[in-house]
Amino acid sequence: MIDRIKELIGEAEAFTTDNKEALDVFRIKFISKKGLINEIFAEFKNVPNEQKKAFGQAINSLKNAVENKIRTIQETLEAKEEAIGVYGDLTRPGTPMNIGSRHPISLVKNQVIDVFSNIGFNVSEGPEIEDDWHNFEALNFPAHHPARDMQDTFFVQMNPDYLLRTHTSSVQVRYMENNQPPIRTISPGRVFRNEAISSRSHCIFHQVEGLYIDKDVSFADLKQTLLYFTKEMFGKSKIRLRPSYFPFTEPSAEVDVYWGLKTETDYRITKGTGWLEIMGCGMVDPNVLKASNIDPDEYSGFAFGMGLERMAMLLYQIGDIRMYFENDVRFLEQFKSNF
Repeated sequence: MIDRIKELIGEAEAFTTDNKEALDVFRIKFISKKGLINEIFAEFKNVPNEQKKAFGQAINSLKNAVENKIRTIQETLEAKEEAIGVYGDLTRPGTPMNIGSRHPISLVKNQVIDVFSNIGFNVSEGPEIEDDWHNFEALNFPAHHPARDMQDTFFVQMNPDYLLRTHTSSVQVRYMENNQPPIRTISPGRVFRNEAISSRSHCIFHQVEGLYIDKDVSFADLKQTLLYFTKEMFGKSKIRLRPSYFPFTEPSAEVDVYWGLKTETDYRITKGTGWLEIMGCGMVDPNVLKASNIDPDEYSGFAFGMGLERMAMLLYQIGDIRMYFENDVRFLEQFKSNF
């Protein structure tokens, strides 16, 4: 019987084929329920005790030889099939590629940068984790100002104070510390405030703030700059400035653009007035210039700031600010045409 097993081992090792049908016949012959290996194993009880060890080893050798042969041939056949599938039909259609799109916030930010670049503004950036000096003190925020409270600001460390910046005005301070007038820069970036998340507000949003400092800069320069921006960005040529208050500018104003009342959406977003607030602005406070070692008797300037989410909601008619941060592919795919 052992000699018979050795013959079968030689047969298994010599077996070769290039098709699955012959391989299946080989497998059924040896390792199916009615295959040769089970038949031989059934004879194990009739083998004398002194031969059982050698008999068992021979059966295991046969089983291993058959399984190795089946596995080797299967791998060879699968490799051939894969090569045929990839390279066989060179006229087949190509694999489609999914084209991505820029985020709507990035689209609007790039538009704003292009508009101000055309009138000589460069782009400045700074850290998102700021110290108290650059975020508050250098911008004329008094110690009792509510923005310094933890209910409005995310503090990450106390004594000394470090926080997630609440505006990109801190970048303007850093720029003034390292550059002398004339200064003409915009500072886009992400900012953080401890606010309840809703369809109209979020704890994370994006700003673009602008700064212009030179000799004899007036409020008229500020108004004409903003009028140019609204014409280029929105196609609107009518703005108004309403008195307001910001610690780092004096005088200060809110900027409204006349959006019109042509559609139901216009009535909704302007509350029936036709006017829509788009940013805040003002003349740079002399204390801010002094904090950055710029002589307020020689230089003056203006600053402005706007939210990118708000502008994107207007331009693309987006009804919920939370959609910007959910990374829903169905939402983002709508902006492929603007890539």
